Amino acid sequence: MSILTLNSGSSSLKASLFLEDGQRENFRYEHIGHDHFKNHAKAFEQLLQDLGDAKPAVVGHRLVHGGDVTEPARLIDNNERMRLENIVHLAPLHMPSNLLGIDLCEKQFNCPQIACFDTAFHHTLPELAYRLPIPQTFQLRRYGFHGINYAYIARQLPSLLGKTATGSIVVAHLGNGASLCLLENLLSVDTSMGYSPAGGIPMGSRSGDLDPGVMLKLAEHLNPNELSTLVYEKMGLLALSDGESSEMSVLMKSQSKAAIFAIDYFARQVRAAIGSFAAKSGNIDALVFTGGIAEHSAPIRAMICEPLAFLGFSLNVSANTQHAVC
Repeated sequence: MSILTLNSGSSSLKASLFLEDGQRENFRYEHIGHDHFKNHAKAFEQLLQDLGDAKPAVVGHRLVHGGDVTEPARLIDNNERMRLENIVHLAPLHMPSNLLGIDLCEKQFNCPQIACFDTAFHHTLPELAYRLPIPQTFQLRRYGFHGINYAYIARQLPSLLGKTATGSIVVAHLGNGASLCLLENLLSVDTSMGYSPAGGIPMGSRSGDLDPGVMLKLAEHLNPNELSTLVYEKMGLLALSDGESSEMSVLMKSQSKAAIFAIDYFARQVRAAIGSFAAKSGNIDALVFTGGIAEHSAPIRAMICEPLAFLGFSLNVSANTQHAVC
């Protein structure tokens, strides 16, 4: 029996085929919307070609949003598929491609499919962290995202940090989508993203947190669909770099003032989020970097860590350059 897992991100598609003999085949399609793949449909088309005659017995999907569901995973039957369709508005940049993958696999493989929710890990958030300062009659709250990755990090920390792992740990997931999570006793107690994956720190093309007055002003000029497109696809690094790129790797190679400004702004906001967690927890025992930007960019890690020396951080320059434990 083989198992196929799919992770459809905002600008990437990653898949792994786990074979009966214990081997694993990985498939990765990056920069969707920029390079070879103009959209996720084209990336899925390539994946199905690359899978060849493979017929997985089960397909697992990373779903960005699970709504109010607290279970980490669910079988995708007709009722669950309909429920997911009804919460697309909660993550409009991700959910359409997530559902596209489900539908294509249903047609191609006709096998059981499992949804694994990115929001479920954050069900341990205390009310002080998840409640919004708006009337509760609206039934809106902060959810948090990137939970599957944070759950993985939490499982790995004891072997890396020993007893320190149960302390106050900040995990910075920095990629095209980016968020931070505060762990205590290996559980999520705060996170930078909120009601939607557009909140928190600025991202590749997503705004991050904005003054509500800014949104009200923009709403005077844009209809809801236009405003949603702006927030999810035309803000963040793309806007800060004056349209040069939403890709940090591209901006890091650029010498333009706009690119340098976007990078500085991003690092500053990440530092601010870390400082906020330090104030809430009283101390930080460790800082963990994950995600495409954080894993592969030593300069970005240095820009984040070096000004935070007052929190007790010291960066091993050699280890940082080698992408090792600092």
